[in-house]
Amino acid sequence: MKNLITGVPGIRVGHAHDERLGSGVTALIFEAPAIASIAVHGGAPGLRDTGLLEPSMTIERVDALVLSGGSVYGLDAMGGVTAYLRESGRGFAVRDIKVPIVPGAVLFDLLNGGDKNFGHEPVYWHLGYRAAAEAAVEFALGSVGAGFGATTENLKGGLGSASDATSGGFRVGALVAVNAVGRATIGEGPHFWAAPYEQNGEFGGLGWPPWPADALGFRIKGDAAENTTIAIVATDAALTKADAKRLAIMAHDGMARALRPSHAPMDGDTVFSAATGTADKVPTIIDKTEIGSCAADCLARAIARAVYEATPLPFPGALPSWRGKIEGR
Repeated sequence: MKNLITGVPGIRVGHAHDERLGSGVTALIFEAPAIASIAVHGGAPGLRDTGLLEPSMTIERVDALVLSGGSVYGLDAMGGVTAYLRESGRGFAVRDIKVPIVPGAVLFDLLNGGDKNFGHEPVYWHLGYRAAAEAAVEFALGSVGAGFGATTENLKGGLGSASDATSGGFRVGALVAVNAVGRATIGEGPHFWAAPYEQNGEFGGLGWPPWPADALGFRIKGDAAENTTIAIVATDAALTKADAKRLAIMAHDGMARALRPSHAPMDGDTVFSAATGTADKVPTIIDKTEIGSCAADCLARAIARAVYEATPLPFPGALPSWRGKIEGR
């Protein structure tokens, strides 16, 4: 099984970014419309078309989910993905018209040193279109797509993913763009808060450190709403929309395990959830509970992988990457 969200059958992921801009977009495309929901636990989210993901709303399935940089400007990215899907004949049928359903979330990367003077041109629309066109089973991690311009308090952030399977054989995966107000690492050292959940040395294999005196120190970027960790978790289990809502809520535990602090007033921490329903058996309530627990673990791992795989931005004063900081010791 791939250690990517595409380990869940029926999912493809594509990236597009602009190095001069210092920002980008990641599009997750479902091969067939998927049940989806959302849980927003941060205080400053940037969202598009997410109201329809609540269990009480009529539309149940989505064609794609989008993660983007650019704050409010990044909301155009969903339009680019929508255009690509329309050209592909995808969408919710309303008589003889197809309407692609493409919710998404954005993170704030407007002050990372990139040139954001893009004028009236809808740059994120084009990035969204390109990301959708590039969607594939294999995709890169680190400073790519929506994670290209992302940062944490002390290190470069990025785009991460991880996957696993439950004891019942259901597949689970996570995809995340880490632009956190706090840290993914413990104190001033290289160890990750997500260390207990690591598999096969996927983010360095350092394990849990001797407890440093500064481990629980309070460190954040500042008091501005310049942050947001946005994520997608997915499973091949057949879930209802209410089940998917609970899955998104449970998956937020992974964010709290991997980032300190998380869900702050100046964060927009958001988790989308999706169920492709391609598994060959129906999940029991115990299965659904394990899927939620597994999704939280996958999200914690994906967050650490995002930081571990990132490379620094090519701008003066840019934060170091995890690898660069370790190599410089």
